[in-house]
Amino acid sequence: MRLLLVEDDAMLQRQLAAALASAGYAVDAAGNGLDAEHQGLHEAYDAAVLDLGLPGKDGLAVLRAWRAAGRKLPVLVLTARGSWQEKVHGIDAGADDYLAKPFQMEELLARLRALIRRAAGHAAGEIACGAVTLDARACRVTVDGEALALTPHEYRLLAYLMLHAGRVVSRGELTEHLYAQDFDRDSNTLDVFVARLRRKLPEGFIVTVRGLGWRVGDEA
Repeated sequence: MRLLLVEDDAMLQRQLAAALASAGYAVDAAGNGLDAEHQGLHEAYDAAVLDLGLPGKDGLAVLRAWRAAGRKLPVLVLTARGSWQEKVHGIDAGADDYLAKPFQMEELLARLRALIRRAAGHAAGEIACGAVTLDARACRVTVDGEALALTPHEYRLLAYLMLHAGRVVSRGELTEHLYAQDFDRDSNTLDVFVARLRRKLPEGFIVTVRGLGWRVGDEA
């Protein structure tokens, strides 16, 4: 999963980016409202963590610009403003959830997981496709109850396919959602990771749809 982290406090941004990366996310960061608006409009993200008190352009204005342009990515508003009025303004501007500083990192991660699951149509904390179960909280995948040893890239790829089980996911979509902006997006990388995953998963779990991409689960 690929996230946009918008936070102007450099130390907090580094801490959040490290925690999100450790949780299995590819993270792009912005430190001001103008950059955040541009990235949110022109890059593909599975969710955004958006601070409201930003230089250049206020976070609420950034969020309104995304929504006005039809961007539907889930947005978790993160701010020091804790009054109920500020929460209302954030939600009215298009926020999906709200977390006031100070906060516990585990709560932020849990709220992000829930936002991403709901956006993909999943309510439960675990996603099951046949014998394969993915626990996003623990970044853990099991086959018939036995844990799989996956690299972070393998986990992100499998998680995205399972979140969107039943439909074909193109190479371009995977590239946009799995890799941060500064990652060297070698065209052969996905094929390598799909091949590795297939050796670890039940036969036929990942289906190649020639000329279109990959699919797990039955067609919707």
